[in-house]
Amino acid sequence: MIKIYTDGSCIGNPGTGGWAAIIIDNGKKTQIKGSKKDTTNNQMELLAPIKALKKIPKGSKVQIFTDSKYVKSGITEWIHNWKKNGWKTANKKEVKNKELWTELDNLSNTFEIKWSWVKAHSTDKLNNEVDLLARSYATI
Repeated sequence: MIKIYTDGSCIGNPGTGGWAAIIIDNGKKTQIKGSKKDTTNNQMELLAPIKALKKIPKGSKVQIFTDSKYVKSGITEWIHNWKKNGWKTANKKEVKNKELWTELDNLSNTFEIKWSWVKAHSTDKLNNEVDLLARSYATI
């Protein structure tokens, strides 16, 4: 199983953002990261798993670790109702970041994914490492 740790960061929110992912496949650790201007923290949190999934073979078994409850709950719970309700929230408002959610959903359907939430800034070494990477790219 491939393990992926993801994180996003944004200075200013909205402002310059950074995203990062650490991919562990057969003991090999790969880091990917990037930055974007005029973005939000949530957009960067979504972009990190999107970029990571594009780097691994389709059909892979994957465990994705995120400290974003927005991403974990969105992709495992909320998205089903959003799609049923024409991309509207329970409050009948447009879903924010629909394009990113759609891309993540489409990618997710080509993998066997277990989504795992980890507490931010705690004892998870790889989550702390990916957090530092994302923050460093948010300041570029």
